[in-house]
Amino acid sequence: MTDWLGLSGRSAVVTGAGSGIGQGCALALARAGVTVWALDRDETALAATSQEAAAGGLAITSLACDVTDVHSVSTAAVTTGAVDILVNAAGIGHPGALLDVSSDDWQRVLDINLTGYLTTTQAFAPAMVERGSGALVHIASISSRNPQPGSGAYSASKAGVALLSQQLAYELGPSGVRSNTVSPGLVRTPMTEAYYQAPGVAERRDAAIPLRRVAHAEDIADVVVFLASDRARYVTGADITVDGGFATTLMGTVPRPGYDR
Repeated sequence: MTDWLGLSGRSAVVTGAGSGIGQGCALALARAGVTVWALDRDETALAATSQEAAAGGLAITSLACDVTDVHSVSTAAVTTGAVDILVNAAGIGHPGALLDVSSDDWQRVLDINLTGYLTTTQAFAPAMVERGSGALVHIASISSRNPQPGSGAYSASKAGVALLSQQLAYELGPSGVRSNTVSPGLVRTPMTEAYYQAPGVAERRDAAIPLRRVAHAEDIADVVVFLASDRARYVTGADITVDGGFATTLMGTVPRPGYDR
């Protein structure tokens, strides 16, 4: 059976496609036969994505775009024209305890991680509504349900993404447009690479996960591609956790004499 996902000939916009999960999603969609527009504010990173695609015999069109700038996003939407799929993967993190985080740092994370997702949806979803079909996939996080201490607005922004997607699913469902989130656990990306350079951290992180390895961007991208496809045609308003089983380990951290494995 060929083209099991039925994505050949479709078109997609992927934000944050210059690196990490966004880049992984852009490449995975291109492999599935999708015409991909890769958006990112970092043009150097976009060039790297295009080069990696070319090395694999794929074609991805890069487009500089800042998701915090409404004009930039609307200009991108005019350039790409109507698309079938929008993947919101742009994101940043910024350390800081909540009592210490500055209003500027708080707002910056929300502007990219949450408001940026709404801005891109407002730009690209209307054409889907008019056509009567389309798929929105947003990158949330297990941090949307499990507070990540010392990370400023990050958990709050990802919780907002989860509810934003559910509301979009409710409002756009009658028009044939689906909206879902993917919530990664630990993923080794350029944004988190500094953690793994500290001695012993990579090994400890691998050991904390039931599948015994930290995810790569491709692990998340494969689920995104599924949600973008017609194989997920009756899935909307859902969140799929992709964490190697990490979220199942909470009770295992609590001492329970007599219940040790």
